[in-house]
Amino acid sequence: MATFTVGTENSTPIELYYEDLGTGYPVILVHGFPLSGASWEKQVPALLEAGFRVITYDRRGFGKSSQPSGGYDYDTFAADLHHLVTKLELDDFALVGFSMGGGEVARHSAQYGLRTVSKAVFIGAVTPFLAKAEDNPDGVPQEVFEGIKAGIRADRPSFLSGFFANFFNTDVLGGTKITEQAVQANWNIAIGASPIATHAVVDTWGTDFRSDLEKLDLPILVIHGDSDRIVPIGISGAKTAEHPLVREFVTVKDGPHAVNWTHAEEVNAALISFLKS
Repeated sequence: MATFTVGTENSTPIELYYEDLGTGYPVILVHGFPLSGASWEKQVPALLEAGFRVITYDRRGFGKSSQPSGGYDYDTFAADLHHLVTKLELDDFALVGFSMGGGEVARHSAQYGLRTVSKAVFIGAVTPFLAKAEDNPDGVPQEVFEGIKAGIRADRPSFLSGFFANFFNTDVLGGTKITEQAVQANWNIAIGASPIATHAVVDTWGTDFRSDLEKLDLPILVIHGDSDRIVPIGISGAKTAEHPLVREFVTVKDGPHAVNWTHAEEVNAALISFLKS
């Protein structure tokens, strides 16, 4: 199993799992909550067939990576990603982030990647700033995040079931764009994540990435479902798309949060076209 070490906790190394497939221009895929690199199942084969080198990894606390008690903030997430980039000696690559993975794309690019990241993609991403504030009145109130954390503390398995119903909009798309088996497979991945991490990362969703985005000087692609119930398009994708270097803003009609699964053909076509441009 391929891993890289990002630190230690007491006597235990903190190791993150990754996969490095194919050849060509490198594309790093950064997954969302509460999943792992396996959530890119619909993208990896398409990108390999298109001639790209495809790299996925599991965020600390999730998937096959170590489950430490701390480090669940975007500065640490970005540093973890930088460890991977350094290990693989990458100096010209694209970053693709889904959901909270978009935060890694923004923070890493701003702090470490201004000379190495050559393209950035935000899919259903939490950028630029989800939390409600005086200068962001349309954002999500803090009590919503607190309610999510309370649900995780009370009954994480049950919370995840409800979360995935809205992740895929199963009441509308179930049986056509998403099957019960696919939802269950995602739940199986999520339940294996660290309970500590699952709870702790909720506090990161309100991170302000506006200054990170301002530093980006590279082509950007934004993809977002217009029916996203987890990260509403109006306070996220639509605002990220205001960046002057956004080449295209793809709005997926009837798309839920997880458009990379339910509308994979549309997402893959836009992604590959952008990466090849």
